[in-house]
Amino acid sequence: MALFQQYTGAKKRTFHRLINTALEALEEGGELTITELADKSGISRATAYRYFPTQSDLIAAVVECSLGPIFYWKSDKSDCQERVNDFLAFAFPQMLKHEGALRAALRISLQQWANQRRNVEPQKKKFVRGNRKEILPSILQPLKFELPEELYQKVVYAISVVYGSEIFMVLKDIWNLNNQQLISIAQWMSKAIINQARQDALNRQ
Repeated sequence: MALFQQYTGAKKRTFHRLINTALEALEEGGELTITELADKSGISRATAYRYFPTQSDLIAAVVECSLGPIFYWKSDKSDCQERVNDFLAFAFPQMLKHEGALRAALRISLQQWANQRRNVEPQKKKFVRGNRKEILPSILQPLKFELPEELYQKVVYAISVVYGSEIFMVLKDIWNLNNQQLISIAQWMSKAIINQARQDALNRQ
């Protein structure tokens, strides 16, 4: 069950108040503790911690809520390349709208990696971002009938690199591309991946 579907009535209103406050704060580029979130929301700290026991729980909830429309995206097109192109055109604007939250998720993931390397928190649950494992196989389903399983999986893995907030750091931070250029490059990369996989399949025949 999606996090935002777990609550009703007053609890749902409190949850959304916390989430909306977190989104606004994260879009400013800073970090946000549960205590800071409670203070900004005008909600007791004890209540905020009941909803989000850790900062990782908060960021995971913010990411899930901000990407909600992407979870329900569907395509009636049969051509896989067209499906991916349309999906990226829909998904990236939604992601860029909440870029601060996604970058916060990246920060937490990197910090957990560093802590685990230092054995600071070896038993802590790994923070998992996004929805790639669920959504990409659905979008790429038509390719299962075109490609050998090995090639199909390579396409899923490769496009999972294209579709994700990590691409922001490369195309925006390093190359200074604008949002529309980022989307265009992501679509071009996905097209190249699919075309290469199809060519590889033909060469095996």
